[in-house]
Amino acid sequence: MGTVNLTDVIAPAFYGAHWDILEGKHTYYDLFGGRGSTKSSFIGTEIPLGMMQDAKNGVQSNAVVFRKVGNTLRESVFEQIAWGIDALGASDEWSSSLSPMQYVYKLTGQKIIFRGLDKAKKTKSIKVSKGYFKYLWFEELDEFSGMEEVRMTQQSVLRGGTDFVVFKSFNPPISNSNWANKYVAEPRKDSLRHKSDYRSVPVEWLGQQFIDDAEYLKATNPRAYEHEYLGNAVGLGTNIFDLLEIREITDDEIRKMQSIYQGQDWGWFPDPKAFLRVAYVPNQQKVYALDELGGCKIRNSEMAKQIMKKGYNDYAIYCGVDEEESIVDFRDAGLPARKAIVTPGSRKYTFEWLQCRTLVIDPRRTPRLYNEVIEYEHEVDGNGEVIADYPDGNDHWIDALRYATSPISMRRGQSA
Repeated sequence: MGTVNLTDVIAPAFYGAHWDILEGKHTYYDLFGGRGSTKSSFIGTEIPLGMMQDAKNGVQSNAVVFRKVGNTLRESVFEQIAWGIDALGASDEWSSSLSPMQYVYKLTGQKIIFRGLDKAKKTKSIKVSKGYFKYLWFEELDEFSGMEEVRMTQQSVLRGGTDFVVFKSFNPPISNSNWANKYVAEPRKDSLRHKSDYRSVPVEWLGQQFIDDAEYLKATNPRAYEHEYLGNAVGLGTNIFDLLEIREITDDEIRKMQSIYQGQDWGWFPDPKAFLRVAYVPNQQKVYALDELGGCKIRNSEMAKQIMKKGYNDYAIYCGVDEEESIVDFRDAGLPARKAIVTPGSRKYTFEWLQCRTLVIDPRRTPRLYNEVIEYEHEVDGNGEVIADYPDGNDHWIDALRYATSPISMRRGQSA
């Protein structure tokens, strides 16, 4: 391989990710973003580059590249790897074939194999005669059936080595509730989540026409521009909660929280009991979800014990008014339980109050609230028109959130 300046191959947005891979800081690299971000070009370069560097260090690493549908491989990832090898000035050092579809590093016999993933169980038949699969790439992640399918594949392939590099790349689907969008929103210490778009790519790489098309869409259809070019999940127009900040909430942040509110929604089975502890920061107009408890078939006494064990008897607990006996049970257990502030029309009003505030949610702290909020959408009628009412169903921790914040949302002068 001749001398190649990697800054001529890798866009500036990916310099940090490149060094992260080189230093072995993470196992999983989840790259998502808008059209023209060059994330696939970056991965198509990193895999052969990493394999050639491994060969110099005496490591027999191999790679397997997946797409959901096998007949999409040749025109996408196969060509992308070809581009990466050529950009590295190493075309003479690799051979390729279409049947089987693969690239082979001539010096060592290391292979880059391509597969369609009809069924995850088929990955058990993928083997190489020398070394192990160090590199995996799932292109167009959202096309796969879900994280279970991807996880099964990883379990089958990631064997026999100590270091692995797993790439997952996709353009975020429009709906926040799509499983791939939810996956990259959940923090993991072994994963680098990298979002990019065309604005960090040199204009000459994309061409002026690409830029002109993006700017035209920005001027004529900003929502489509946000989704297609910036890679934002803008929703289908039916999402009930749009002001969301999905991120880690640190212990240090929580220690500084002052205005704490707690809510309890009653249930047994199949509806769960749902307890939620939140903080409200008025000058930010933000509600922070701090912790959640609950589940199905939990007695009131056991629910009370869980709350007491956490020390959450320090603030009032605003409860659903439909079970006064349960509120009495909590009080008998030593909890400061009281009725949520409910009046005619308060369900609609408390929803609207929350919709006007940013909900800060850490999926590790409150996973059930997170899932409910992300998936909570207005229903549509037979004509495709959005129904203005709020659906009643998978909303138990959302109801606990409404009850918890009812002392603020229902206070006179607190406009929704």
